[in-house]
Amino acid sequence: MNYIGVDLGTSALKLLLVDEHGGKIKELSREYPIYFPHSGWSEQNPKDWLDAVISGLKEMLEDQDPATIGAISFAGQMHGLVILDDKDQVIRPAILWNDGRCEDECQRLNEGLGLDALIDNTGNIAFAGFTAPKLLWLREHERENYDRISKVMLPKDYLVYTLSGVHATDVSDASGMLLFDVKNRKWSETMLEIVGLKEEQMAKVYESYQSVGYVKKTISDMTGLSTSTKVVVGAGDNAAAAVGTGVVREGDMNLSLGTSGTLFIASDNYLRDSSGAMHSFCHANGKNHLMGCILSAASCNKWWMDKILETSDYGAEQARIADEHLADNKVFFLPYLMGERTPHNDTDARAAFLGMSMDTTREEMTLAVLEGVAFALRDCLELAKKDGASPTSSMISGGGVKSELWLKIVANVLHMKLTVPEISEGPSLGAAILAAVGNKEYRSVEEAAKKIVGVSRTIEPDPELEAKYDEKYKVYKAIYPALKDLYKSMK
Repeated sequence: MNYIGVDLGTSALKLLLVDEHGGKIKELSREYPIYFPHSGWSEQNPKDWLDAVISGLKEMLEDQDPATIGAISFAGQMHGLVILDDKDQVIRPAILWNDGRCEDECQRLNEGLGLDALIDNTGNIAFAGFTAPKLLWLREHERENYDRISKVMLPKDYLVYTLSGVHATDVSDASGMLLFDVKNRKWSETMLEIVGLKEEQMAKVYESYQSVGYVKKTISDMTGLSTSTKVVVGAGDNAAAAVGTGVVREGDMNLSLGTSGTLFIASDNYLRDSSGAMHSFCHANGKNHLMGCILSAASCNKWWMDKILETSDYGAEQARIADEHLADNKVFFLPYLMGERTPHNDTDARAAFLGMSMDTTREEMTLAVLEGVAFALRDCLELAKKDGASPTSSMISGGGVKSELWLKIVANVLHMKLTVPEISEGPSLGAAILAAVGNKEYRSVEEAAKKIVGVSRTIEPDPELEAKYDEKYKVYKAIYPALKDLYKSMK
């Protein structure tokens, strides 16, 4: 049988069709807009996602036999708030993961309920991107919309519902809502009471590899999918990316250089990060993981190239940077274009260049952007080490893997061998693997990942560069504390 993995990203929907061995048959993508109605806000129209998946599936299946598609599954941007009324109609635009409007609500949760109580109930503290603070904001500022809520959904789960007719979510995606008891894999009664919702207003929770039903006749008519094709619930994008890169065993690690950046460490057991700076979530393989998240990663490079340098030739810009300039750059960049999550949990933080002089060049600033993202990932790694993790190598996925220069920088900043998978579409491949497991093609996620995920190449760190970047990282770490109070005065 063949399987479809759909990755509902922030800027585009990606669809991947593979055979039972993970061999790529076809892939395509659909872009859609992001709306910024106010400074720090970030929204999308769920109809845009639905239009993208319908048109994408129709094109993908034009030359395929629908009977060969065993199952379809999803990866999706996490934390976004999609609310449906009693007729299952979307009430308002989705509030996304990188939306910063909920600072006051987060502060009330973190200080009112307390960090320890939040971690006890959900495994995490309140971050502005999470779903629970969005619901509190909605209750305060859009009471009419809040009162109409019949179902609370996450972005990918809205697509699962549309295809199957089932209100479903999975444990990995639910973990990022601050409404889910991660340790016990169930909705948190305490948190639901705080946001004023009942459990029947939440989707039914499944393991990421479980089937929730079959493709509806109306969707079959629009796309060409068979009504005998299973719909497997799927996972949050980071857990799906981990599956798609084979990060499913104890201690395995994946770095994602996507729109956001993540450091993901698989664990057989529930891990409690006492500081709350790292996320403790359920994994898509039925187990657990620890994760650090920076809100802007490849999006920093995109902003610098598209908006500032006004070029689409990213490769040409990076080609101007000689190897001898690595770690000798005097310019620093803080990658906080949308505030920051790990480790600062600061919606007020903003990007900044530091160290420029009259002879600063275009190349130095481009290099500073790449290095700044790598240093932010190092921040996440240092926290993980405090929690007892000790990874020495990592898979790496996301759009950033197209840059050999960036991979070299990350490997040396993190003191880590990086492995690039054969198929770079980590989340969509992970979703396809979950579809295969949900269709009983494999007995477990671990078995499927072992047989399907292949390696393209590895990047080894250089001891001399590692030492230089260690010194540079010390300077980088001192910049945010120096600017923290200033950020608040700039609001």
